[in-house]
Amino acid sequence: MKKIIYQVLPRLFGNGHQRCVKNGSIRQNGCGKMANFTPLALQKIKELGATHVWFTGIIEHATQTDYTRYGIQPDHAAVVKGKAGSPYAIKDYYDVDPDLAMDVPGRMMEFESLVERTHQAGLQVILDFVPNHVARQYHSDRLPAGERQLGETDNPNMAFSPANNFYYIPNTELQGQFDMQGEEALPYHEFPAKATGNDKFDAYPGKNDWYETVKLNYGIDYLNGWQRYFSPVPDTWHKMLHILLFWADKKIDAFRCDMAEMVPVEFWEWAIPQVKNLHPGIEFIAEVYNPMQYRDYIHRGHFDYLYDKVGLYDTLFGIIRGAQSASTISQCWQQVGDIQDHMLNFLENHDELRIASQFFAANPLKAIPALVVSACLNTNPMMIYAGQELGEPGMDEEGFSGLDGRTTIFDYWSPDTLRRWYNEGTFDGKKLAKEEKTLQKIYARVLNLCNTEAAIREGLFFDLTYANIGGWRYNEHRQFSFVRKSDNELILVVVNFDSEPADIAINLPIHLFEYFRLPEMERVKAHELLSGKSEVINFTPRFATDLVVPGYGAKLLKIKM
Repeated sequence: MKKIIYQVLPRLFGNGHQRCVKNGSIRQNGCGKMANFTPLALQKIKELGATHVWFTGIIEHATQTDYTRYGIQPDHAAVVKGKAGSPYAIKDYYDVDPDLAMDVPGRMMEFESLVERTHQAGLQVILDFVPNHVARQYHSDRLPAGERQLGETDNPNMAFSPANNFYYIPNTELQGQFDMQGEEALPYHEFPAKATGNDKFDAYPGKNDWYETVKLNYGIDYLNGWQRYFSPVPDTWHKMLHILLFWADKKIDAFRCDMAEMVPVEFWEWAIPQVKNLHPGIEFIAEVYNPMQYRDYIHRGHFDYLYDKVGLYDTLFGIIRGAQSASTISQCWQQVGDIQDHMLNFLENHDELRIASQFFAANPLKAIPALVVSACLNTNPMMIYAGQELGEPGMDEEGFSGLDGRTTIFDYWSPDTLRRWYNEGTFDGKKLAKEEKTLQKIYARVLNLCNTEAAIREGLFFDLTYANIGGWRYNEHRQFSFVRKSDNELILVVVNFDSEPADIAINLPIHLFEYFRLPEMERVKAHELLSGKSEVINFTPRFATDLVVPGYGAKLLKIKM
């Protein structure tokens, strides 16, 4: 199967509150629950073409909501971003976020039931693993017997020690350049100060730093030439391996590893094979942004997939906005040609702008050609973000996140499109606008083709750009075309990033026919996979292939030989 990942925050999914207020509490704005992922909900996600669900924000993180009556230590509001808190400021690696449970004491059982329901729906489960940093007030209330708390045996008088779990600024109080009191009676106090999660090794994190987190120590002395102390194996390595195995035992199928490149590749080289040895088939996805490290994290670090952010995503972002040429897509796959199968494509996730936001494209239809490219270019995985398929604009000013064209991960909220699609668990479409239903059908059609069509799922790839540069009726800056082939079937894919229909003539080079050992076919019948209609085209190097491609659209012409 070609992997199609549906990323969703349970906190947002299924929350039926229609009138959320800025900076609202969980009582005011409500919160989605794991139970909202009913068999019907999971079926609807699968119908979109998904093979995996990435449940974002499952592990317990710092929050301004008080759960002390359940034995959970409170967090100081000054070091929590938003009322709900960041899912990436982990407070207890061994627990499920209480916000997401119908019955807080039974929250782990609810998660295990969610995994079982997801598997019964024919979907696989992806869970976040956040290895680089934890919440400033990290404390595990559910620490397994025999394990020690992070930092429990640290020597805080040493800025760095291979035996420490944290980095310290000895004899110095944290003096954050942000509001250190918030809504609390007293300011937040931390002595000695710990280094902040975004590699800020002083006591003065600012409001643009990851000030709500502290950096974990994997044995690198960053302040003294990045010296590495990996023998004996650092204590943090053992603790993090135990956490990975704890969640793998819950029968999840993959980990999405947050900011994996901020953790030394040597840790992954040591840990991932041990997890895979005990849990064959489990996979690891790395959030990485440095192309210079891609191959190291795949070949040495044993990651299965890496984010293709600074390559394909950034390129498609520029093309959609009219700032880049569509021909630059060719450079993207060429730069990762040897590791293409390991790259995870996407157009949205929780970190990126919503396509329909005023900060990106405003019109979600502008991304349809990019969707076809991301999903159909090769055999590697594709990911969408809940609401993307409905044109969610992300233009709410929810609270901490502000009006930024993204859907908040810090606040209790109910995104309008998701709420109307969910419609009290009915998914009947009655509250969706016609345009939203149309967009959803396009996404479902494209994503399902990824696995119903062998040529897309597992076939070979041939880029037609080089043969059409400067073409008479082909604008390489706004059109992109390629061929996928498997056995006796091939699919000619043409996308149009322009708003107007494109009447184009595509040159098919002789090398295409030699590479795939294709016969020349004049006046051949092709089935267009998006519309379901058929048309007759020339598929020969001797004559141009004439096509009309809709504005902000695509054609996938399937030919049987």
